[in-house]
Amino acid sequence: MPDQLPQLVPTLGTDTRDWVFGDPAGQPVVLVHGFRGDHHGLQGIAEALAEALPTLAIHVPDLPGFGLTPAIPGREHDLDLFGEWLVAFTEQVAPGGGMILGHSFGSLVVSSGLAQGARSTRTVLINPISAPALEGPQALLTQLAIAYYRVAAALPERGARAVLGNPLIVRVMSEVMAKTRDRELRGWIHDQHDRYFSVFADSVSLLAAFRASVSHTVAEFAAAYDMPTLLIAGERDDITPLAKQLDLTRLLPDAELLILPGTGHLVHYEAVGDTVARIASFVDPLRAAAFASAAQPGPAPETAGESQA
Repeated sequence: MPDQLPQLVPTLGTDTRDWVFGDPAGQPVVLVHGFRGDHHGLQGIAEALAEALPTLAIHVPDLPGFGLTPAIPGREHDLDLFGEWLVAFTEQVAPGGGMILGHSFGSLVVSSGLAQGARSTRTVLINPISAPALEGPQALLTQLAIAYYRVAAALPERGARAVLGNPLIVRVMSEVMAKTRDRELRGWIHDQHDRYFSVFADSVSLLAAFRASVSHTVAEFAAAYDMPTLLIAGERDDITPLAKQLDLTRLLPDAELLILPGTGHLVHYEAVGDTVARIASFVDPLRAAAFASAAQPGPAPETAGESQA
């Protein structure tokens, strides 16, 4: 479907671009995308969730410095800044509180925001960053990525953009993360990365955000999770090992974990149906059950691959 126009939400001296799905006057839900993504990455989840629970107002903003949202003027784009931004944004679109969801780097933004006072009645983390980037199965790739961003940051802006947006590098990244064997879906994932992975404000704020993404884990902010929390992890996630997701689930006081077999770090692309079904039942079990029954009679899809700890 054609991209709808965003609303402008004043936050920390700039206007955050925010796309709203479902009922704009409904119960607010905020979806926070990952590093180098924008609202397109979570649009499929937003649309499906709005269909399952049409009374929700689902906000999908572009993070500061990504997509169409400008960088915050005069600020270093570290994790504290992103958390402060989330507090400001949720105060505007969900002043009475609402559900907050974060994917990948978005899970760190959510964690930092919660620690700084963002109000979430229920929290969902998809592919949360639960292990230090330099200690996981892709530690070598992380080291190479650090060198890559440092080289880009040392170049003039035009040269930096050429390096950071190099189509071959973007495609290699996409090939590594995509786990689906469906050729059509895989091609669509690559197209999404080709279109939106290199839309950022400037190389300086991008480098700061990258440093934030590899320097923190959700576990650092465990004390801020005093609400029911749903973790959703891909069985084949290369960025955070499944064992670390289990450890995080045990660390949080009121958490449950959904493991999706055969998927990796791109749950938001490869397993939208199962992900949304589980989120919907987490938000509103009765409405979600009625929708699932009407749409597809039979066992609920979220039971497959689910593990609670």
